[in-house]
Amino acid sequence: MAIDGTDDQIAAVRAFNRFYTRKLGVLDQHLGNSSFSLSEARVLYELAHRDDLAAKEIGNELGLDPGYLSRIVQSFDEKGLITRRPLPADRRQYQLSLTAKGRQTFAKLSLGSQNEVAAMLAQLSAGDATRLTRAMATIETVLEQRQSQPAAVVLRSHRVGDMGWVISRQAAAYAADYNWDISYEALIAEICAQFIKNYDAAREHCWIAEVGGEPVGSIFLVKATDETAKLRLLQVEKKARGLGVGRALVEQCLQGARERGYSKMTLWTQSILVAARGIYKAAGFKLVATEPHRSFGQDLIGETWERNL
Repeated sequence: MAIDGTDDQIAAVRAFNRFYTRKLGVLDQHLGNSSFSLSEARVLYELAHRDDLAAKEIGNELGLDPGYLSRIVQSFDEKGLITRRPLPADRRQYQLSLTAKGRQTFAKLSLGSQNEVAAMLAQLSAGDATRLTRAMATIETVLEQRQSQPAAVVLRSHRVGDMGWVISRQAAAYAADYNWDISYEALIAEICAQFIKNYDAAREHCWIAEVGGEPVGSIFLVKATDETAKLRLLQVEKKARGLGVGRALVEQCLQGARERGYSKMTLWTQSILVAARGIYKAAGFKLVATEPHRSFGQDLIGETWERNL
């Protein structure tokens, strides 16, 4: 006899698990059309969204056998997808980070998964798609273990010294994460200099995100035309990712654009910036154009996103 839950409830959950794993192809050896298993894809996901993780942390959070995780890490290392550094406190353990190749690989895998889900949703009516996603949200909310409240995120206006911080942190982050060269730093410096030189508070603004009094992110609202605002230089420090900083900055930028009388907002980003693209999509932006280009020492795919205000 079951202790928690009725026999009918247990049977219903098990039936749903069988259906859903079959529907998503989880039982297949590889995820979608890629060469990665589901477990390998999950490890890539964790590394793409949380930097300098210890291998043991990933194993504990994903419930992976240490031997199996070790084989995944070794495979990623041989393919040039990750770097490994011994932990100072325990040199038997390693900190893992994605290389530029690893981030590009994850971006491609993420896009493929996104397209598969989009194809599945395209078979449904708009009403059924809404019912489905709401039901999924309900399942996640009911089963999620609530953690302690994260530190509060405070958004403030820019002040003296902030432009130097933005230039330094953006340049360093993109060099480390995507191997972009110093020409990107020159571009950021030019954008910041023009922003300060031509600053019009009635039409433009910069917000700095702080946690515990320390800057952890930034975003710029600048004028494109009288009707169109442009979102620029969204940045979130690694240590602040997962706190909702990026989402808060984008929402503030949208609200600031409305308050300044704009009717539309546009932005330019790159296809490999998976986390930022997710924030833009969740905020209602639509991808309207793509263009391959060679910039910052890399072959990239630029994307233009827009939304009405």
